[in-house]
Amino acid sequence: MKILTVLTYYRPHTSGLTIYAERLARAFVKRGHQVTVMTTQYDPSLPSEEMMDGVKVIRVPVIARVSKGVLAPTFGFVATKLAWEHDVVQMHLPQFDAPGVAFRARLFGKPAVLTYHCDVQLPQGLFNRMVNFVLDFQNNMAGMLANHIVTYTQDYADHSPYLSRYASKLTPILPPVELPGATPEAVSAFAETNLISERNPVIGMAARFASEKGVEVLLDAMPIVLKKYPKAQVLFAGTYQYVMGEQAYSDRLMPRIHEYELQGHWKFLGNLDPVQMAAFYPNLDVLTVPSLNSTEAFGLVQIEAMMNGVPSVPSALPGVRQPVKMHNMGVVSEIGNSESLANAILEVLDNKEKYRGDVNAIKTAYNPDSIAQEYEKLFAKLMRKK
Repeated sequence: MKILTVLTYYRPHTSGLTIYAERLARAFVKRGHQVTVMTTQYDPSLPSEEMMDGVKVIRVPVIARVSKGVLAPTFGFVATKLAWEHDVVQMHLPQFDAPGVAFRARLFGKPAVLTYHCDVQLPQGLFNRMVNFVLDFQNNMAGMLANHIVTYTQDYADHSPYLSRYASKLTPILPPVELPGATPEAVSAFAETNLISERNPVIGMAARFASEKGVEVLLDAMPIVLKKYPKAQVLFAGTYQYVMGEQAYSDRLMPRIHEYELQGHWKFLGNLDPVQMAAFYPNLDVLTVPSLNSTEAFGLVQIEAMMNGVPSVPSALPGVRQPVKMHNMGVVSEIGNSESLANAILEVLDNKEKYRGDVNAIKTAYNPDSIAQEYEKLFAKLMRKK
């Protein structure tokens, strides 16, 4: 099968969406499919075409940025050629160009499948309201043109204004999650490098430093946690400097975080590659995902942590609360409530054995090969209809 995957950003850009797309594309290749990823050349230094783990990546030149999106005038031209050459077209939303790609797929009689990752809620402001309006319109056009839509969980679909419109052509498929194994030596070296002690409960957060991620909720929860665990430490893995569109948010929170850094209660690790993330998780006592709105639909990092026996404390957002509910590995906290977050973290720290879960079963459920098979069944069904 020739599969065309279309999304705005692909690797080396790091986000839950790009990681999902990369894992799925590699799994398709391992199963014998020919996969092409069409994306944007958001960084001019990136090659316009390359092979990555057996996946052909084609990047379309960008002339300008608009909020967190880009303008790529030749996107439609390239999409026409590639849609014609492939058997099925899979798009990852949110994506401004998705309606045009879906239209081309339908025009050529190729199944068009959307993988919907999250609703978009940009910060307040007239310009962002305009961007949201345009993106909502484009997503809805793509939804109407697509043959089918995939999302992570039924819980998220039931609460998404977008997905609820397309319930008749919607299938929940769990996201692909994998991590390389970490040797005991690598885990110990990570602990030594980051001054982790067995006496220090370690709270992990793995995300971009962005307003929707709820960093301030964890900040506000820290005094309560430190009252019981005076040596508690936060390890923050992910981009935390010069995040697109988040400078004002960073400027507001960094003075408080710097105080915790000086006291040894907070450390930024920056972007970690998969091998480093594999050493990161075993050093945690708990992971937290205190996200604030529906731009977070699941939190793949929760499953990565659970695969390493680490429980999670997410906010009660639809979809985001599901890993804990499904696998009984953690406690759900109220959205935006720092006291609730602190109490949930303390509950997990005080009762670690209670929240261990079945690690092997989790690894099996989210194996990228298993997820690729679910997509294959969907693609084959749609192709038979065609």
